[in-house]
Amino acid sequence: MQLTGIHHLTAITAQAADNLAFYTRVLGLRLVKKTVNQDDVSAYHLFYADGLASPGTDVTFFDWPAPRERRGTNSISRTGLRVAGAAAIDWWREHFARQGVSHAVPVERDGRLTLDFEDGEGQRLMLLDDGGAGEAHPWAQSPVPAAHQIRGLGPIRLSVAQIERTEAVLTEILGVNHDRNYELPEGEVRVYRMGGGGPAAELHLVTEPKLAPARQGAGAVHHVAFRIPDTDYAAWADRLQQRRMPSSGPVDRYYFRSLYFREPNGILFEIATDGPGFATDEPMETLGERLALPPFLEPRRAEIEAGLKPL
Repeated sequence: MQLTGIHHLTAITAQAADNLAFYTRVLGLRLVKKTVNQDDVSAYHLFYADGLASPGTDVTFFDWPAPRERRGTNSISRTGLRVAGAAAIDWWREHFARQGVSHAVPVERDGRLTLDFEDGEGQRLMLLDDGGAGEAHPWAQSPVPAAHQIRGLGPIRLSVAQIERTEAVLTEILGVNHDRNYELPEGEVRVYRMGGGGPAAELHLVTEPKLAPARQGAGAVHHVAFRIPDTDYAAWADRLQQRRMPSSGPVDRYYFRSLYFREPNGILFEIATDGPGFATDEPMETLGERLALPPFLEPRRAEIEAGLKPL
């Protein structure tokens, strides 16, 4: 019973229309599900992914009218997005310059060519060369050439004030292995590997005890989710209970099933099944073209649509 990698990452936007334009037209991702936050139906929940809406490729956003994030520790501090090859990194550097996207100079970091950048709300992201390992499912309608499209998520970098208790949760409860260390200006980074490893299955932890705790807002990451096979869901729910890890208990999100809990520094983690997937209620060919609601919210469609701003 193992976590197999990053499932999705959910962040916060206060500008849903601009967010949609950036992630589809600039980053070339596919809007695969336009729905609402199931716990706050006044907010969109937008899912961007690859051409087939594959688990492990979803960057998602809650649309909340929040002030900007106050950066600090005990937070997810940078989100990795994978591309294939140095030529792809060069293409993206030139693309960002043309589009006016805030970006750094490409550098080799932890043995991988990496390009840091930010969206318009200060969401901290990085493109890295994953060597083309594993499957890729380009989106035919993307404005980005297929060879250079974003292939999926990972690694995810976390800043914590005290690493020991977080490390205990990762290794003793989640079964994640410490793989290696490398250096950043912020300090030493410890890399933890899920499943078969590789950037799609890594968490990078840096300890920053002198920073004040972050305050979530627009431009912040809300939580990160880890992948499991559908058949392991009940066993993971039992494992969290047996290890006395306070959690949400089973939550059915319709497109996947989830378990939520906070690690000791307060960062929200989710365990999510690969299935049943986003084509459950829409044809694959038309994903994201209309507002999708899970069955328990469908009777409220008129009310929910009236409360959402146009995109």
